[in-house]
Amino acid sequence: MSSTHFKIYTRINELPESWDALVTQDVFLQTSFLNALEESCPSNITPFYVAFFKADELVGVAVIQRVAMYLDDVFRKTSDNKLKRLGKYLIAQIVRGNGLVVGNLMHTGQHGLFFNEEIITQDVFLEQIFKALAEISKRIKQQDHKKIRIIGFKDYFETDKIHNNAEIFQQKRMYKAKVQPNMLLTIKPHWITINDYAANLNKKYRRRYKTARKKSQSIVKRELTINEIAEASTELFKLYKNVSDNARVNSFVLNEVHFFNLKKQMQDRFKLFGYYLNEKLVGFYTLILNGEDLETYFLGYDKAYQSKHQMYLNMLFDMLSFAIENRFKTVVYARTAMEIKSSVGAKPNTMYIYMKHTNNSIANAILKFIVNTLNPIKKWEERHPFK
Repeated sequence: MSSTHFKIYTRINELPESWDALVTQDVFLQTSFLNALEESCPSNITPFYVAFFKADELVGVAVIQRVAMYLDDVFRKTSDNKLKRLGKYLIAQIVRGNGLVVGNLMHTGQHGLFFNEEIITQDVFLEQIFKALAEISKRIKQQDHKKIRIIGFKDYFETDKIHNNAEIFQQKRMYKAKVQPNMLLTIKPHWITINDYAANLNKKYRRRYKTARKKSQSIVKRELTINEIAEASTELFKLYKNVSDNARVNSFVLNEVHFFNLKKQMQDRFKLFGYYLNEKLVGFYTLILNGEDLETYFLGYDKAYQSKHQMYLNMLFDMLSFAIENRFKTVVYARTAMEIKSSVGAKPNTMYIYMKHTNNSIANAILKFIVNTLNPIKKWEERHPFK
């Protein structure tokens, strides 16, 4: 009986030819997307790719990201409040340093692992992943003299089969933490255009929809070509940073040519739409076409025009319109801004991560407290916009 073994790669062009054939269900695990990340990864993220074999057959894959986190990276907003700065400094003493994450820090969802269930079991696969994590940690220690302080697996729905092997995580001293939900909107079969969606809204939200659309009438919206993305890279980055810097906690900053590289590698599976006011780029949003799911990606806007033209809300409607017209089944709105996303019809889907601090049980307990502090399950009112 052949045993399972793995190989670790640091370059996409080294991956086995059968990689894409195995992961057809998820574009975020395919080499086109991974190539784009490799070409324009945030400066503090280094990807590793792990291929799992039974004999010579590829039976599983994992994407593992090494992330270096320091105070200025994690806390983007500065504060003059000395107590807040001290609190952030103390938190950073536990969080800072190098971590390994099974998954993609740059996008909500489980986009880190896949295996052929007909050939290997999940417990065998997970044991192999932990061996790969240990090997990567050892390499980093030998080559860079850096210790891996945090190990994490992200993001899993309540129904994910990974929870069936909770004992493996317990044995490895990893704890399970609830994180912000993924907001998903299921497209109804009878919606052919966005007008069909609007017709299903109750009176209050249909009026809100019409008001938002009216406020965006002066904005020209259009998809950008690869050349236009290249020319607008600096502007796009500034608009992205306007939104990103407003986040309470961040673990990375995108590379300025990230969107260009995604378009170059993914072509029609990556879309970038610009919002123009008097020929000036004032906002944009991006989409990734992932099978039957339309995945919303990064966006940005000029705050000076956001409120007057309700740009963010209109972006949510425009994303939905694209999904309806192109016959997708689900819009993945990801996490953050749950209330406004629920107001357009998205539903919260609970997600979990597994984490541990490698130092000792005390540091691990403190990390659990910090994760809950930095990523509290916010109380928010779910909206019900449909009739």
